[in-house]
Amino acid sequence: MTTTTLDTDEQKVSYGFGLQFGQQLLRNRFDGLDAELVAKGMADILEQNELMATEEAINAAFAAVQQKLKEKQAEQAKKMSELGLSFLAENAKREGVMTTESGLQYEVLEQGSGAKPAATDTVKTHYHGTFVDGTVFDSSLERGEPATFALDQVISGWTEALQLMAEGAKWRIFLPAHLAYGETGSPPAIPGGAALVFEIHLMEVLK
Repeated sequence: MTTTTLDTDEQKVSYGFGLQFGQQLLRNRFDGLDAELVAKGMADILEQNELMATEEAINAAFAAVQQKLKEKQAEQAKKMSELGLSFLAENAKREGVMTTESGLQYEVLEQGSGAKPAATDTVKTHYHGTFVDGTVFDSSLERGEPATFALDQVISGWTEALQLMAEGAKWRIFLPAHLAYGETGSPPAIPGGAALVFEIHLMEVLK
């Protein structure tokens, strides 16, 4: 019978193990993942039941699924790259959009009047990140909490753009994949080849 309450410490820890394993599965999710068979496999090990498949068969199936994932990711990265290049080519023509030698595009929404950060500085920002179709993938604004980070520890497009901004500035930046997360992306949120758009408010430079 399935336990649906967390009355004891043992039940809470058991549930916690399930959450941890579930988070790992989420990061490695694939089409056809069967949660019931995952639970069955765990139960068979814990209860020392006869296993439904040999280690050799499972390894062969794992390799096949991995190959399918690589092919799917490569196809998706190609589509995202083509979409991004098309978007950036048109975006560069818009009035007010500037393009740097690296391919970074930016649009000044509000000028700042404070200090400009160096590449080794830490900054406090609010930001809103989307794909070129407007889909949000990350936003400190939506979380309601500014983000603080070192400029040498973020994607190169951010490092470049923020050094051009002064405290108080609000910019919209457009990043080709090579200035963001490249052809591999940052799964599961950001696929490979994706061009990204950020609205950034540089709130403070923290030396």
